[in-house]
Amino acid sequence: MTPAAPGPRTRPADLVAELLGLIGTARHGGRSMVGLTGAPGAGKSTLARHLVAEINRAAGAGTAAYVPMDGFHLSNAQLDRLGLRHRKGSPPSFDVHGYVALLGRLATDRFREVYVPDFDRTLDEPVAARHLVAPSTRLVITEGNYLASDEPGWCEIRPLLHELWYLETEDSLRAERLIARQLTIGRGQEDAQAWVAENDQPNGEYVKRSRERCTRVLRMADLPLAATRRTVS
Repeated sequence: MTPAAPGPRTRPADLVAELLGLIGTARHGGRSMVGLTGAPGAGKSTLARHLVAEINRAAGAGTAAYVPMDGFHLSNAQLDRLGLRHRKGSPPSFDVHGYVALLGRLATDRFREVYVPDFDRTLDEPVAARHLVAPSTRLVITEGNYLASDEPGWCEIRPLLHELWYLETEDSLRAERLIARQLTIGRGQEDAQAWVAENDQPNGEYVKRSRERCTRVLRMADLPLAATRRTVS
């Protein structure tokens, strides 16, 4: 399905209201799965975390859960083994089958606690069990660069999601955020700019080609303060 061209910018509060409505219309005990994708630096993790926090504030703790694709980054040791450290963040640098298996479990197993990994930008490594999806969770918001990819492995994600939204952000703003991200992990200015040009930007162009496979394109207004003050995915 080709998504409609983006219209006026969307406020996070409007998305919260929409997602609360989605929860309210789900069958009793049902769980909705919403994906958020977009190019690196678009603001996916900031928006997803904000939506989860606001839904839990409105509907009760544990109603919504955050599930980042980045928890399935391969470790630096595995990237070194595969010769992929210089392409960290590209599709082959993730355990896509592990991520798909987790989403499948979240979609079908509503009776057990499920622990979810994350990526720690300070350590520059994935960490296990940082997040929790409880049996009472009615909405899972997952986010990552490649949720709409049609490549083998990645193409198994879309059928598991009720909605898949593409977050569109200006390239100049994304580049600014991505360079800042590299500076925070210890790269110098020139190295940070080179990394973004040689790695993040090609990844972003790849992600942009998946936009048409999303159900909706979002251009956000009034993002949480964190979206403009810290680097985001």
